[in-house]
Amino acid sequence: MKHSIIVNQARTLKGIIKLPGDKSISHRALIFASLAIGQSIIRGISQCEDCFSTLKCLKDLGVRVKREKENLVIFGRGLSGLKKAKRELDCGNSGTTMRLLSGVLAGQNFSGVLTGDKYLKKRPMSRIVDPLRKMGAKINLTGGNYPPLKIRGSQLKGIDYKSSIASAQVKSCLLLAGLQAEGRTTVTEPSRSRDHTERMLKYLGVPIKIQGKSVSVKKEKAFLGKEFVIPGDISSAAFFVAAALILKNSCLKILGVGINPTRTGFLDILIKMGTDIKIKNIREICGEPVADLEINGKGRLKAIKIGGKIIPRIIDEIPILAVIGCFAQGKTIIKDAGELRVKETDRIHAIVSQLKRLGARIKERKDGMEIFGRSELKGTSVKSFADHRIAMALTIAGLGAIGKTKVNDTDCIRTSFPEFEELLKRVIKL
Repeated sequence: MKHSIIVNQARTLKGIIKLPGDKSISHRALIFASLAIGQSIIRGISQCEDCFSTLKCLKDLGVRVKREKENLVIFGRGLSGLKKAKRELDCGNSGTTMRLLSGVLAGQNFSGVLTGDKYLKKRPMSRIVDPLRKMGAKINLTGGNYPPLKIRGSQLKGIDYKSSIASAQVKSCLLLAGLQAEGRTTVTEPSRSRDHTERMLKYLGVPIKIQGKSVSVKKEKAFLGKEFVIPGDISSAAFFVAAALILKNSCLKILGVGINPTRTGFLDILIKMGTDIKIKNIREICGEPVADLEINGKGRLKAIKIGGKIIPRIIDEIPILAVIGCFAQGKTIIKDAGELRVKETDRIHAIVSQLKRLGARIKERKDGMEIFGRSELKGTSVKSFADHRIAMALTIAGLGAIGKTKVNDTDCIRTSFPEFEELLKRVIKL
């Protein structure tokens, strides 16, 4: 039986919480630890299904993993030490797993197949396949432009690739391939996407050149394993920040959150909307900036126009920004976000259609939406489209809606934030 979340209108939010490890950084720590020489330890890794998909694939490729309490010890096999899997590599629902491992497998000396669930098989892969083929990779897409991917490891050559979109997954895929390619591999984006891969390479001592919107690497013989400490996930924090802002008199502290500048566009936007958010105790851990957040909900939010270069920094947070827009004074416009239509679902249609069911005055655009704030939301039954971020955004909307809201099909939340419901119960005051 599919799980649902039922929420009643909440009065306020109060408490101190620590969030699970950042999903994006966890994926990369698992992959780089596996490609390193020797032992690495990963502390605070995300317990979500997407990261388990990456871990399972790496185990199938011969990586030995030992669990020590809440930490993982990874026994790295080196850049060319992975083994051919005995079965297809199942990436589950994780596009990050599939795209990053495509870059790894492209330069190995064996063949492999990357597959996934029915939702992942609907996500386009040409954005990584085309540049990998230019590097000499031999890849067949058995579903046309979609997974599964059959990859036959090849001798790669570096390329100078200009990406038409700002995508950390595309960039990371090509950098991972570039570490195995002859010559230099350069990726140039129209605007900078999240830079966790670049920071991790620097932390591991791998030479990397960053110049403006371009990043490049050369073939690497080896790098040694290290300790990875994963900060709290800023994208997960966004749902709790939003809840505290739309519920008056809230006071919430979130400890140990990653505040990588390529991920904090969400906070920048909220500050422009007139919110009271304090960023405290800033420090650096394993190459990533980390801080504590303090949010005070005053119930006074101003509408804003969102678009342009900031979109890659907030791409995961747009569904919850749409919810916040429903409670802001004036018209909020979100544009240049067409990328949302090829996520786990068409997130523009999903969030607009379901917020309408709750009574929001919201209009779908080709590349975003228009939200007319301060319309009274009323609880009803809504659906998640099996998308974790839509499910969580609608749950938060329900906290500000009159009556009871039922969010259907919320098992998908486990792909990124299995602790979401329990943590929310701890801080809600009815």
